[in-house]
Amino acid sequence: MSLKSKIRSVVEDNSTKKGKIFDYTIQLLILLSLVAFSIETLPNNSDELIEFLYVFEIFCITVFSIEYFLRILISNKPFNYIFSFYGIIDFLAIIPYYLSSIDLRFLRAFRVFRVFRAFKLIKYNKALNRFQIAYRIVKEELTLFLVVILILLFIVSAGIYFFENQAQPEVFKSIFHSSWWSIVTLTTVGYGDVYPITLGGKIFTFFVLIIGVGVVTVPAGLVATSLSKAREIQDEEEKMKNKN
Repeated sequence: MSLKSKIRSVVEDNSTKKGKIFDYTIQLLILLSLVAFSIETLPNNSDELIEFLYVFEIFCITVFSIEYFLRILISNKPFNYIFSFYGIIDFLAIIPYYLSSIDLRFLRAFRVFRVFRAFKLIKYNKALNRFQIAYRIVKEELTLFLVVILILLFIVSAGIYFFENQAQPEVFKSIFHSSWWSIVTLTTVGYGDVYPITLGGKIFTFFVLIIGVGVVTVPAGLVATSLSKAREIQDEEEKMKNKN
C-alpha cells in the first residue's frame, strides 16, 4: 500500500481504528476551539489565560491546516474538494487566523468565520447522508412549494395593501412595504408591529392566517416523509453491504 493510500485510509475511512481516532480527535479539537473562541470574548481575562488561549489557537490551527492540506493531497480531484461544501468550510475554519496576523483592522472581521468550524462537525455525522438523500427525493416538491409561496406572498401583499392603504398610508405605503406584514403573517410569527385596522383587512388576515398554517406544515411534512424514505434506503444499502 502506498503512502497516499495509507493516509487516505486514516483521513477518509472512519471505519478503521486509526480513522476513528483521527475523526474523534478532530471533532474534539473543533469543540474545544469553539469554547476557547467564546472564552476569548469574556471581559477581564487574565494575562495567563489570554496566553494559553493564544497557544491553544496556534495548536488547533496547525492541526486543522495539516488536515486541510492532507485532504487536498489524497484527493483524486483536488479542485473538486477545494470548491466543495466541506472544502470551503475547512478553508474558512483556518483562513481567519492567517488573516488576523496581517496588521489591517478591517481584516480582523474575518475572525468571525472561525465559527464555521462548527460546520466541520456535520461531516462526521452519519445522519447527514440521510438529509442529502431526503433532499434528492423531495427537491422538486420543495422547489414548486417555494415558487408557490413567492406568488402567494405577492398576492397577500397586494391584498392587504388595497385593504389598508387608505386607513394606514404610512404603514402600508406600497405593495413592497406590505410584504413585511405578509411574511410575518404567513409564517405565523406575528410580531404585532404592523396589523390591519379595517374590517376588510381583518377578514382578509383571518384567511391569510389559515393559509399560513399550511405554509408551515407542508414543508415539514415533506421533509419528514423524505427522511423516512431516506432511512429506508440507507437500511437497504447496509443490508446489501452485509450480504456482500
